[in-house]
Amino acid sequence: MFITRDLAPYILKLAKKIPVLAITGPRQSGKTTLAKELFSHYEYVTLEKLGIRDLAKKDPQGFLEQFDHAAGVIIDEVQQAPELLSYMQAIVDEKPRPGFYVLTGSQHFSLSQAISQTLAGRIAVFTLLPLSIAELKRVGLLASDAQQAVFTGFYPRVFAKKLETSEWYPDYIQMYVERDVREVLRIVDLAQFQSFIRLCAGRIGQLLNVTSLANDCGIAVATAKSWLSILQASYIIYLLQPHHKNFSKRLIKSPKLYFYDTGLACSLLGIETAKQLSGHYLRGSLFESMVITDLLKEQYNSSRRPQSFFWRDKTGHEIDCLIERGQYLFPIEIKAGQTINEDYFEALNQWNSIAKADPKKSAVVFAGSERYTFKYISVFGWNETCELFEKILKSSEA
Repeated sequence: MFITRDLAPYILKLAKKIPVLAITGPRQSGKTTLAKELFSHYEYVTLEKLGIRDLAKKDPQGFLEQFDHAAGVIIDEVQQAPELLSYMQAIVDEKPRPGFYVLTGSQHFSLSQAISQTLAGRIAVFTLLPLSIAELKRVGLLASDAQQAVFTGFYPRVFAKKLETSEWYPDYIQMYVERDVREVLRIVDLAQFQSFIRLCAGRIGQLLNVTSLANDCGIAVATAKSWLSILQASYIIYLLQPHHKNFSKRLIKSPKLYFYDTGLACSLLGIETAKQLSGHYLRGSLFESMVITDLLKEQYNSSRRPQSFFWRDKTGHEIDCLIERGQYLFPIEIKAGQTINEDYFEALNQWNSIAKADPKKSAVVFAGSERYTFKYISVFGWNETCELFEKILKSSEA
């Protein structure tokens, strides 16, 4: 089952102009499926196969020249042989065929480093995260309530194969996350890393305190920083940075820790059913992570560089998410309750007062499904983040 991805038209548009396209993102986010669907007439080769990888490493020029008479080539898991990119540069400079090379890769750090050194100006890089709320909604696969959506997560394979999340996520962690990290960091004590990633899940939605995280895991701060970097590069976690616009108040400077997929986070937390989320102490943080991540997806899926932040000052004023568009800031409060009450608008009222902002250009996202306006502030249900993002774009242009 192929689910149409919102990123597709942007890839096809640049395939007419740019010689190399790279689709990055976490493992199992649908990169290969999307590339094969969009470029079905291209040759396909994966560097996951050891024999093919050895050929690419030992004779990169010969490896690339074998596709010279093809319509184009998809090279899967290209981070396994980043030395290919320098040879690719010479080929595209000599024969600048639009959209000829389509690359996919899961480890963003090694891939982006190689790209910046060799293919700058010759490549268009796209980020494909797991399915968005809008993509699932369009094909009738979105959960009926927010709690189930948080628990299930958004990896395409779960929906395509109708898999039990309690079985799939532990295998995903073991097969991909731990394997990738071992390859990069050469970790000896895997149990300690397993403890570390679970401790990260327990801090979802919280300000990052690396020292506390390292102490709780029994590792050095430098090791914790290294492990966090790899988890970010592998698209497991992301750090939401604070916005530093100063309204004559001291601001929090630490980032917040979130997971790209709440289903994965739930698995790490030992949550076995959606019902268990009801009384879980991280229910609100998991819901917040889902909504903020979906807003990230909306930005990536429209081929935009994400500009998402949070804001908090030392007096306790806080905004869960700020979307920046040029000089314009759109504040969003995220609430896991299904019934709206006036407390949900307190932080936005404070922000609009401090920033002298128009309340019409702010919003609350909650776990219900209704959409309406309360004292000029827009209210969106959890399954309407796409509509919220469209409002943000229109507001920034007004």
